[in-house]
Amino acid sequence: MKTLAIANQKGGVGKTTSSINLSAALAAKGKRVLLIDLDPQANATSGIGHEPDGEASMYLPLLGECHISEKIIPSRLENLSIIPSGMDLAGVEIELARMDDHLTRFRSILAESGQHDQFDYCILDTPPSLGVLMTSALAAADEILIPLQCEWFGLEGLAKIAQVIDQIRDSGANPDLILEGILMTMYDSRTNLSRQVIDEVAQYFPQQLYKTVIPRTIRLGEAPSHGHTIFEHDPNGIGSKAYAQAADELIERH
Repeated sequence: MKTLAIANQKGGVGKTTSSINLSAALAAKGKRVLLIDLDPQANATSGIGHEPDGEASMYLPLLGECHISEKIIPSRLENLSIIPSGMDLAGVEIELARMDDHLTRFRSILAESGQHDQFDYCILDTPPSLGVLMTSALAAADEILIPLQCEWFGLEGLAKIAQVIDQIRDSGANPDLILEGILMTMYDSRTNLSRQVIDEVAQYFPQQLYKTVIPRTIRLGEAPSHGHTIFEHDPNGIGSKAYAQAADELIERH
């Protein structure tokens, strides 16, 4: 099982949209996927059609009060399972911060979960912050995928998340952590700005930058309000095609 954290401490960059739709695309291609929603806002949970439920979240497993396998539920999509989130998960940040092993606890839980033969990918949707849940996810992941909007402010966020990755490695919590890729989102072909930002990222991260770009389209914003992936909401649209291509690229890169 490859554990992939989809992370960016900046909100509004398409992080949860990418978590949902990459998970769905991988599942549609026959990969067995576990999506873990680590954001107390539970947008990935509702966006894939589940009701946010704190009791079904990672709250108790992170505190060592139950096994992670008890929280895995199947989604309506074949090959895709989920551990949902809820507001109760917000409280775990305070409790985890008091524990000596708060940074590596989630990593240990995944390592001992017994799920490695049941899933090909574990996708972690992380909160838009640099709190305990975010850093725990980075410490637990094999790789990180950064969604980055095609705007200049996005470059500032990229520098910060790259610094956090270095800190996680240097701390010894996850010395083998890899920046797997950077997925450009909200691409607008009508503007020079989008192309300029992509060129800037390519200059510093040529190997990590995905060839696929996710376009700015209203359909991607509409889909979560219906509890649907983009493949259900607009199966023939440019958003569906882009995320399907991104999933192909992810598989090829592995």
